[in-house]
Amino acid sequence: MAQLSDDCFAHGGALMRLDAALAELSQRLVPIAAIETLPLAHCHGRILAEPLVAKVAVPPRDNSAVDGYAVYHDDLSRDGETRLPVIGRAAAGHPYPAPQPHGTAVRVLTGAVMPRGEGDHPDTVMMQEDCVLDGDSVIVKPGIKRGANRRLAGEDVQAGEAVLPAGRILTGPELALAAASGYAMLAIRRPLRVALISTGDEVHEPGSTLPDGGIYDANRPLLAALLTAAGCAVSDLGIQPDRRDHLAQVFADAARGHDAVITSGGVSTGDEDHVKAAIEMQGRLDFWRLAIKPGRPVALGLVNGVPFFGLPGNPVAALLTFCFFARPLLQRLNGALPVPPRSFPVTAGFAYKKKSDRREWVRVSLQEDGKGGWRAEKYAVDGAGVITSLTRTDGVLELPEDLLRLEPGEGVQFYPYESLGL
Repeated sequence: MAQLSDDCFAHGGALMRLDAALAELSQRLVPIAAIETLPLAHCHGRILAEPLVAKVAVPPRDNSAVDGYAVYHDDLSRDGETRLPVIGRAAAGHPYPAPQPHGTAVRVLTGAVMPRGEGDHPDTVMMQEDCVLDGDSVIVKPGIKRGANRRLAGEDVQAGEAVLPAGRILTGPELALAAASGYAMLAIRRPLRVALISTGDEVHEPGSTLPDGGIYDANRPLLAALLTAAGCAVSDLGIQPDRRDHLAQVFADAARGHDAVITSGGVSTGDEDHVKAAIEMQGRLDFWRLAIKPGRPVALGLVNGVPFFGLPGNPVAALLTFCFFARPLLQRLNGALPVPPRSFPVTAGFAYKKKSDRREWVRVSLQEDGKGGWRAEKYAVDGAGVITSLTRTDGVLELPEDLLRLEPGEGVQFYPYESLGL
């Protein structure tokens, strides 16, 4: 398991814009996940470790795009019909075995390799719907363009062409391209192994008897789902009591078998917040004060060389800081090219005031505006601990740093929860 430099997360503590923080950290981080080679069938959702260079052209040979007849364009009359004897047949996987002479036609089915020629080659396919078969001959209408209905060798991919970069997350189309390019096995990154821990004496397992002053642990199932969607292999290490020496040992043990450690809450400077001290017994901890709402404080550190992410304790803040901050960094550690969540413009259906130089996310529901677009309506209760604000809305509006007031009818970017990995 690779390790990072001791100061990779070091930060002076000044309030920092999100995009600047991500840019700075991305320059410092290097992939730490190991590389393995697996068959294509086991590569879906994994991260390509090496650039993929096509071993063959796609398609390998000129072929027919339709069912019809392969002909030489120079044999066709420009003004009238052309009668050509049909001398054979070719189907996908069954080429016509001999060179095709000028003045002839070969019946070709979709995907069939274009016949070889004598010097030059048949270069055009006449669709069967546009021909008339008359005994052993075919009558071809005038007006077809040279090269019609023919797919050229390498028109999709040339042999030796770089078709996928290292860091690409492999989905069905990428696997299809790899297969067509001649690959049965791929070098991929092993999923990042992440230890997930909840801390706090007030936090209890769902389903247990809840004592006075206790709360059920909502963040662990939330973050486990987000990590899994991000392609990580999650180890749930449960709820750990807020004791400095105990946490120090838990973090050290987690670091030995994982590529990253993630907690939520417990990293402030309160009398009973011991995560910071426990981390510093094994490494170092830095606080990144991000100009965002919700979720301004995020703790980043190293435990015996293994990255540590301390997310805010409120579920909404934990979710948003993970999606917009931690996930891109974890993808970088796992060798992936970070894929920004997709958004689209909508119209605000409410007024909203915010501070300058701070990016904010507002939970909203979408309604059709009657004009072919969408109107966003803000959830009534917007505290960072209100979980129903996530289950009863469709996504978040992103309000940029330079925006001070949003007025009804103004355009703004909307991120659906699906694009955030929920």
